[in-house]
Amino acid sequence: MDLFIKIAMLVVFFGIMIYVGFYSRRHATDVNGFVLGGRSVGPWLTAFAYGTSYFSAVVFVGYAGQFGWKYGVAATWAGIANAILGSLLAWVVLGRRTRIMTQHLDSATMPQFFEKRFQSRSLKIVASAIIFIFLIPYTASLYNGLSRLFAMAFHIDYSICVIVMAVLTGIYVIAGGYMATAINDFIQGVIMLFGIVAVVGAVLGSKGGFMAALDGMARVEDPAYATPGVFASFFGPDPLNLLGVMILTSLGTWGLPQMVQKFYAIRNEGAISKGTVISTFFALVVAGGCYFLGGFGRLFADRIELNAAGVPLSYDAVVPAMLSGLPTILIAVVVVLVLSASMSTLSSLVLASASTLTLDFLKDLRRKDMDERQQLLIMRGLIVVFILISVIIAIIQYRSNVTFIAQLMGVSWGALAGAFLAPFLYGLYWKRTTRAACWVSFLFSTVVMLLNIFFRSAFPAIIQSPINAGAFCMLAGLILVPVVSAFTAAPDSAALTRIFSCYDKRVLVNVRDSIGDEENAP
Repeated sequence: MDLFIKIAMLVVFFGIMIYVGFYSRRHATDVNGFVLGGRSVGPWLTAFAYGTSYFSAVVFVGYAGQFGWKYGVAATWAGIANAILGSLLAWVVLGRRTRIMTQHLDSATMPQFFEKRFQSRSLKIVASAIIFIFLIPYTASLYNGLSRLFAMAFHIDYSICVIVMAVLTGIYVIAGGYMATAINDFIQGVIMLFGIVAVVGAVLGSKGGFMAALDGMARVEDPAYATPGVFASFFGPDPLNLLGVMILTSLGTWGLPQMVQKFYAIRNEGAISKGTVISTFFALVVAGGCYFLGGFGRLFADRIELNAAGVPLSYDAVVPAMLSGLPTILIAVVVVLVLSASMSTLSSLVLASASTLTLDFLKDLRRKDMDERQQLLIMRGLIVVFILISVIIAIIQYRSNVTFIAQLMGVSWGALAGAFLAPFLYGLYWKRTTRAACWVSFLFSTVVMLLNIFFRSAFPAIIQSPINAGAFCMLAGLILVPVVSAFTAAPDSAALTRIFSCYDKRVLVNVRDSIGDEENAP
């Protein structure tokens, strides 16, 4: 009976996802519709698409378990930072200007933005190469959090879980493009919201409630830290490294192509304002709930396999161990929750990868006369290729424990966000941002993060961790871009006037949207 309940919930979940994919086919008849949903997506769909692309099984299982174990209840700060810096400020600072300028420049992808903003075809090609190289391993990492959960709930082989998830995601993305992804993201987001609240309540309830669990964390001892109750303290045992986690997982969204592209598709001004509130609330509940839950992981140490130093052999085992004693219905909810988080992010990543490679690489280098039908066909074919590659990488890593792949997954977020964040942000706001500064940002972050894979021990201790190295690259880019721009030739003034004219264009709006000063003057 228990197995029947779990399977029934999965069948219903998958059935809805496939139906939405085929329902959305009418929105995916041209490139603009397939990649951006015709730039007509409302606030709820855009906000949930942003949030579900942000938080995957990597956060719920991997990061929550790892950082919750390391920093205790203070890990919740990472979730709060995700909501304020990664969602609220990202929407306020980037949302409106991104929507206006990308439509003005007729750019559907981030590499196209760099080409048209900085008048450089080479920048577009290199940006698309960086996205291709680093999104593939990041895509593969999405499957990692599923292995232990499915083993706990169904006792089935990890490979079967990965293949089923990949095939079903591929079907609805190929059929309906961005609109199918956005609608499914909304459904998956609702599941994530209710699921995380139910799971946190059940897990803490198993330890006597919040106050009893917090008291238990205050009694946890670790030989590495002499301070009593450090894992229940406000800032935790290692606030400096916790700050690195907060920066990477929050500021990183400002430069990730699959995240920023959500702003390209939003409908209008009102949708941006509403989407800002919705997205922030979503992040606060989901991210805050995930890290808050993981912060109590040490209370379940008796269920986790530890090494001689008392550290989990795999941090991915922490959250599944916390959930293993829950009732059947809640375990089924957790499985659907993690599937929702993973499939939503997977669909966003493969769509970003396929559109970038088709529009910014193949069309530009190989076939400039490619018509809309051919572009759609190639994008759909590349979605299959990307999903297939990510499945192969995930299965190989799981079966052979290839550490190189695992390291590459860890640095992909830092490399992408470090390379793109600063030139994209300054490119939206500052006319003086130069092409040379953009090149420096690209090269600096990708080189530093690749070196971190092979020569990590040679790095200063504070940035040996891929998390801290990624945060360092993002912050360094925010300094390097203006400095390099100040010492390199200014961009062509006529081109800049044309590019930034979109912000000066006058439009007529209804009084309910804006109070006219002249009309209402006394």
